[in-house]
Amino acid sequence: MTAKKILLHACCGICSAYPILNLIELGYEPVVYFFNPNIYPEAEYQKRLEMEKILCEHHQCELIVGDYDQQFYFDAVKGLENEPERGKRCEVCFELRLEDTAKKAKELGIDTFTTSIVISPHKNFALLSEIGEKIAKKYDLNYLAVDFKKKDGFLKTNKISRELNLYRQNYCGCKFSIRTNT
Repeated sequence: MTAKKILLHACCGICSAYPILNLIELGYEPVVYFFNPNIYPEAEYQKRLEMEKILCEHHQCELIVGDYDQQFYFDAVKGLENEPERGKRCEVCFELRLEDTAKKAKELGIDTFTTSIVISPHKNFALLSEIGEKIAKKYDLNYLAVDFKKKDGFLKTNKISRELNLYRQNYCGCKFSIRTNT
């Protein structure tokens, strides 16, 4: 029996290390989609992309890289620059990336998508699931709401990333999250 494809939005190698394995355990064939115009600066984006490439090669799964257009992100969050971390700016960022993931899934003929963002203990699983499900409905797709943190998922993802010596960032990714971690 052939596994059903799922498009996994990945924000970084560390966050997607365990979700890829978990999706395989659930009977899926993950196709990883790296779409993160929010990541700043470009050198940081490149580091995270390189780690995702290493991880996908390790797990032998396909990696698709979306466009890197920071202006697209900055336009989307205009007026929300001073929002606190986990505020409205983050919600807009999640919507932006999950909507693009849904569009890519539709383009590829994959009817289900999800995101690795939810593995972070700093991210709101219920909010991300609500956004994913709303977008899935808009595109006549399925959103798989899996809380990858469960069953020690966060510990497992960190273990995998250490074993592969993946770069570990110290902020979420956007220009505005840097100031909250320095």
